[in-house]
Amino acid sequence: MDVTDKIALVTGGSRGIGRGIALALAGNGADVVIADIDDEASRSVAKEVEGHGRKAIVHHLDVTDQESVDGVVAKIVDELGRIDVLVNNAGVIAAPGWETKERPDEADWELVHAVNVRGLARVTEAVTPHMKERRYGKIVNLSSIAGRLGSMTSVPYSASKAGVINMTQTYALELAAFSINVNAICPGHLWTPMWERISTRWTHDPEKFEGLTPREIFERTLKERVPLNREQTPEDVGNLACFLASDLARNITGQAINVSGGSHLN
Repeated sequence: MDVTDKIALVTGGSRGIGRGIALALAGNGADVVIADIDDEASRSVAKEVEGHGRKAIVHHLDVTDQESVDGVVAKIVDELGRIDVLVNNAGVIAAPGWETKERPDEADWELVHAVNVRGLARVTEAVTPHMKERRYGKIVNLSSIAGRLGSMTSVPYSASKAGVINMTQTYALELAAFSINVNAICPGHLWTPMWERISTRWTHDPEKFEGLTPREIFERTLKERVPLNREQTPEDVGNLACFLASDLARNITGQAINVSGGSHLN
């Protein structure tokens, strides 16, 4: 999975899956731009990237703001000359306070679409002209197993992740003429801040989860849904992202690949 001297932009790279992807790319030779709204957490990941002997740059990025996206992409191209790899990882499950709501409301729909769908498109549209010019690029989009079959967690989130799969296919067809590969990853059950929020919400179900901590709920879910009976990790997702960003995957495009321990089969 050699990505030596590639320049990779990872949105939402300050924690969880984004951090795992950033470190996998650095561990396999890439320089990494961590673009996120959480500058302090991004700087922490940047130090870890530098620990691999690679260059790390932090940019404040709000994918819902066109000016922010255009400015960050322009700075990267100006500073580093190019973007070889784009990882569209920035995402949200719902608006703040979602854990205590009985049903998603308008704020959830608006924020999830703005970040997970429109934000992904906004960053992709800003980066691809530079990739087209060089006739080279690797784009990896983060979807979810919830985008395959839906979920009991959040309708807006599941719909947005189904949209990511469709956009991956559409961009793959559009950009193939420029030798740009576009693929998606569908992570399964990972103990990240997002899954902790999901489990916290489920603690309000006394019939099924009474007395269980969020982590215990997560572990029960694993046993019920994952044939391999082990949780997936950001490192697992990072390894696949690194493969898709490498030239080993030069003939793979338009695919959505599960990292789910067998919970979803396609």
